[in-house]
Amino acid sequence: MPDRITVNCLGVGHWGPNILRIFATHPAARVGAVCDVSVERLELVRKRIPGDYRLTTDSLAAATDPGAQAVVIATPVESHYALTKAALEAGKHVLVEKPLCRSSAEGEELLALAKEKGVVLAVGHIFLFNSGIREIRRLIQSGELSGLQYIFATRTNLGPFRSDVNALWDLAAHDLSIFDYWLGAGPLAVTARGQSWLTPGVEDVVVATFDYPGGVMASVHASWLNPKKVREITVVGTSEMVVWNDMDLTEPVRIYHKSVAVERDARYSDTFGSFRMMVRNGDVVSPFLEGREPLAAECEHFLECVATGREPLNSGEEGLRVVRALEAAARSIREGSILVRIPENPT
Repeated sequence: MPDRITVNCLGVGHWGPNILRIFATHPAARVGAVCDVSVERLELVRKRIPGDYRLTTDSLAAATDPGAQAVVIATPVESHYALTKAALEAGKHVLVEKPLCRSSAEGEELLALAKEKGVVLAVGHIFLFNSGIREIRRLIQSGELSGLQYIFATRTNLGPFRSDVNALWDLAAHDLSIFDYWLGAGPLAVTARGQSWLTPGVEDVVVATFDYPGGVMASVHASWLNPKKVREITVVGTSEMVVWNDMDLTEPVRIYHKSVAVERDARYSDTFGSFRMMVRNGDVVSPFLEGREPLAAECEHFLECVATGREPLNSGEEGLRVVRALEAAARSIREGSILVRIPENPT
């Protein structure tokens, strides 16, 4: 492996320039080529992000470039599968933005190909590198946040409106990756409902509930049609509750030492009076969090995995679990909000 890993960046529309900025300034990387279908976008990033990289509109050539060891794909979702497959077949390490692809069948093929070629396949689940999300995982793993009962995520804004995927695939993909990271497993089943008010056939508002092992219920409200930008997750345990608010730059994590205990009075067997709900109110703690920019941490993690061969935290396997869950939720929406089982390794 060379001292600096040559990375080609495909797609500099919405999110791509941020990725390019990280790799263009990282001491362990050099950007070989930047690709986009829009010449205007290419000229704009050349002005904003200096470097000796070349510009091209040929995505297939950029994905299979013999001079590059790695490829980053930040193109529309419908192109993820074809470009990732081409790059993997050419022996490139790949970081592809979420979601990994449009179907679990495509994802399984990409994972098998990456394994066959012995290369890294990572998915852009950036919140796995967020210091607040990592702190809550620490609380769960240490037992400080125990007896998980339910998780509720709200991810809303007025736009941006997309036509390649719906709000479920665009927004809930983030929360599913977070749930899996916290709980150490993918969901078992889902029921979901969505509505298309702006573009026929593209749900701009979705509410989905996923069942996880251990009886944990995790719900997501994802919407492009909301007056307020919200990025918030509430986690409820038996003795503590935690709220993560990504819009709060000073105190993104708040730990509430609150709980509810059900006490039974033997004098009033099997009556309403036999139960008492006891609410325990305690302190609210906001832990100090240190952490670098999540995107910078994600890109550096990818470079480290390429250099060492280690399995990424945001691996292709993790990305495939998210795609399976999204696929099942989409089916639930289509079929009247039925409960859809999500097999971990479908045959």
